[in-house]
Amino acid sequence: MRSARVWAGLLGVEQAVVEGVEFDPVESVVVARVRVGKGASRRCPYCGRRCARYDGGVRRRWRALDLGVVRAVIEAQAPRVSCPEHGVLVASVPWARHGAGHTRAFDQMVAWLAVHTAKSAVSQLMRVSWRTVGAIVARVWADTGAAADQFEGLRRIGIDEVSYKKGHRYLTVVVDHDTGRLVWAAPGKSAATLNGFFDVLGPERTAKITHVSADGADWITTVIRRRCPNAVRCADAFHVVAWATDAVDRVRRQAWNEATGRGAGRRGVAVGAARQLKNTRWTLWKNPQNLTDAQQATLAWIAKTHPRLHRAWALKEGLRLVFTLAKTSPAAALEALDRWIGWARRSRIDVFIDLQRRITRHRDAIIAAIEHGLSNGRIESVNAKIRLITRMAFGYHSPHALIALAMLSLGSHRPQLPKR
Repeated sequence: MRSARVWAGLLGVEQAVVEGVEFDPVESVVVARVRVGKGASRRCPYCGRRCARYDGGVRRRWRALDLGVVRAVIEAQAPRVSCPEHGVLVASVPWARHGAGHTRAFDQMVAWLAVHTAKSAVSQLMRVSWRTVGAIVARVWADTGAAADQFEGLRRIGIDEVSYKKGHRYLTVVVDHDTGRLVWAAPGKSAATLNGFFDVLGPERTAKITHVSADGADWITTVIRRRCPNAVRCADAFHVVAWATDAVDRVRRQAWNEATGRGAGRRGVAVGAARQLKNTRWTLWKNPQNLTDAQQATLAWIAKTHPRLHRAWALKEGLRLVFTLAKTSPAAALEALDRWIGWARRSRIDVFIDLQRRITRHRDAIIAAIEHGLSNGRIESVNAKIRLITRMAFGYHSPHALIALAMLSLGSHRPQLPKR
């Protein structure tokens, strides 16, 4: 009896009786024959109700944590039961999740390793396939997410999308501004995807959302206006400045085409000044305080030879200054924003005239971001970590496994080591 309790503790078998343990030399595995205790037998795996026995089922094996360098499995009879609500199905066992081929302790160990190390290392250490690691992570998160309230106290959120695979495969993510944790993610980048978040959140908790930060994507704006009409919509400063950076690059390409004679079916060659203009991209993109001496000289050359391009660069820096001022003096930033819109409108640069129209459309959201000091900085940080997780999880065949790993890593409920 004492040895049976020792084996039960080693294998992590609860509410069960260890009937015998033997070593299989052919498969080099320790096999523990187990019987479910009376109090845990004939239970429905979904509702936990004690049900009538349907048949004796078959004997099954579950992979347990290794005993030193030797694999270990638990073997037990898996009868089927007839549940009044869920029908005929295999009875639950206390040491494993329904439908899983691994014990709970094994799942927990794999999930903890997946959060802290690369998937290939987990696969090699635990002697399971890459696909199995993804299935286990999804299984652990399904239990964790069901037991935890991810939306408790949610008031200020940030919404963004992040690419996770080639072919324009995106995840839409929602982050809590106050805690910095990832609270929701789903595959896709559309209004339907974002509507899925508010459906899960529910109307009562949606009404408690006070601030929403996001880029200027129309599909996000449309959903927020319909589902969160009372929330303050804040435009992300980083994306607004990125619009100006893209506009500068378009002006640079226009100048380069003119210098090389491209257009009207002609293919120009970048030589001399045109080649020098082609290599100015990073100079025009970088912040002035970060320019090297050579890049400062290049900027001075642009001012002399291409005044229109230099004026576009100055407009970009002027818009960036608006958000720099917002950190210390929101009132000065609001005044600077209105002056910038007038400057861009009179610039005679078609790209920036279009940009000021776009900024005018989003002016209320930009002003809200300045007044409330809210940006997508936290969300961009989470996105960077998701990209790292994507590289660590290379080989997952389902975005749901990636989402589960991201939620376990960046949410507030990280997996714990078994029995710790």
